[in-house]
Amino acid sequence: MKARFQYRFYPTTPLQQSLAGLFGCCRVVWNDALALSKSSKYPGYNTLAKILTQSKKTAEREWLNSVSAVPLQQSLKQLEIAYKNYFDSLKGKRKGRKVGQPRFKRKTNNQSATFVKTGFSIKGVGVYLAKIGVVNPIWSRELPSEPSSVTVIKDCANRYFLSFVVEIEPVQAEPKSQSIGIDLGLKTFALMSNAETAISPCYKVLDRKIRRLQKKLARQQKDSNRRNRTRLQIAKRHNQIADTRKDFLHKLSTKVVSENQTIVLEDLNVSGMVKNRRLARAISLQGWREFRTLCEAKSEKYGREFVVISRWEPTSQVCSECGFRWGKLDLSVRSVRCLNCGTEHDRDLNASINIEKVGTGHCHDSLQDTETG
Repeated sequence: MKARFQYRFYPTTPLQQSLAGLFGCCRVVWNDALALSKSSKYPGYNTLAKILTQSKKTAEREWLNSVSAVPLQQSLKQLEIAYKNYFDSLKGKRKGRKVGQPRFKRKTNNQSATFVKTGFSIKGVGVYLAKIGVVNPIWSRELPSEPSSVTVIKDCANRYFLSFVVEIEPVQAEPKSQSIGIDLGLKTFALMSNAETAISPCYKVLDRKIRRLQKKLARQQKDSNRRNRTRLQIAKRHNQIADTRKDFLHKLSTKVVSENQTIVLEDLNVSGMVKNRRLARAISLQGWREFRTLCEAKSEKYGREFVVISRWEPTSQVCSECGFRWGKLDLSVRSVRCLNCGTEHDRDLNASINIEKVGTGHCHDSLQDTETG
C-alpha cells in the first residue's frame, strides 16, 4: 500500500527564488489549461500537453522552459484527475459529497510542484530536483522504500516541505481486544466502549486570536504590506491549530487501531450539524472526519476491520444492558436510568457500547420485544 512521508526543509534565499519561479510556472500551466477547459469542453491531457509544448515556443510563454517539464506535465495530470472526480461526482459514480469544478490557483494559497522519478533523485542527505538543485530536508525518520514521487510544498505561512510517496508493508501486530465502539463528542473527543476517554486539546486561545486578526485584516488596505503581514500571522495561527489537532488525532488513531481488531464508528452528519451556528465553530475544530479517515487508513495498514454504522441507529436512545428504548433525550441530559432494568448509564458510554454492539453484528431486536410486551 502507498503512504506519504513528509519532511520540512529550510531553503536559502536563492533556492526560495528558484522555487518561487517553479511554483509560478506550475500555477500558470494549471490556470491556462483550466481557462481553456472552461471556455469549451475539457480537451483531455494529451491535447493539453501538446498545447503546452507549442506555448513554450511563443514569446509570451517561453519562460516556462526555465523549469523542468516534469512538474508542468504533472500539473496537467492533476487537472485531469480533478475533472475526472468532478464528472464521476455528477454521474453518481463517486461516493461522498458532490465535488465541484476545479478552481483557479492563486499566489497566496498553498503552492506545490510534483516530481516523478525522472525529475528527482536522492543523493546522500540531499534531494536533487531537476533545474532547481539540491534540497536538504530534516530527515526525522527513514524512508521505508524508494519513493515514486516527491512533491515540494509551500504553505500559506511560508513553510516548505517535501512529501514522498512510498510503498509500505502491512504491520503485523496482535490486538489486545477484539472490538471497540467509539462515540465522538465535543467536551470529550472520544469515549470508548471500554470506558477509556480521549480529551482533545483546547483550541480556544488560538481561535480567539485568529478571529481578532481577521477583523484587523478586514480593515486593512488590499495588497498593502501590513495586510500581508497580518495574513501571514493568521496563516501561522491556523497552522498551529492544524498541527496540534493532527498530532492528537494521529496518536489516538494509532493507539485505537493497534490495540483492537474491529473499530466501530458512527456515521455522523457533520455537514448538517455545523448548520447550528452555536456549535459550528467547535465542531469544525474537532476534526471528526479526519479521525475517521485516519482510522480507516491505519486499519488497512494493521490488517484490522473498520466498520461505520448508520447514523439512524438509536445508540443514545437504547439501554445497552436490556435493550429497552427510552426515546430521544435532550443534549443537556448526560446520565439516564433505565426504566426497565434500573441501570444507571452515562449517556456517551452507553452510546459507545451500543455502537460496538451494532458494528459487531448485534441489533436492537430485544427492544421490540420489550416495547410490544
